[in-house]
Amino acid sequence: MPSHCQLTGAQPGFGNRVSHSHRRTSRRFDPNIQRKRYWLPSESRHVRLTLSVRAIRTVDAIGVEAAVARIRARGGTV
Repeated sequence: MPSHCQLTGAQPGFGNRVSHSHRRTSRRFDPNIQRKRYWLPSESRHVRLTLSVRAIRTVDAIGVEAAVARIRARGGTV
């Protein structure tokens, strides 16, 4: 599954693990990505979106129609 959000564009961040002896090794900070299915009334079909949990709360606030419009404005496909 791709680890980026279709709505917000959240992607993994990169940094270092720092051990007790202060040796550094690289690590990844992954966003909390979930796949969620929404009913899209304007097209009379379900859409499956790959969203971060923060974006799921955004969809709950603005509605699925506005969220799909934002995704399409970013150049994404639904």
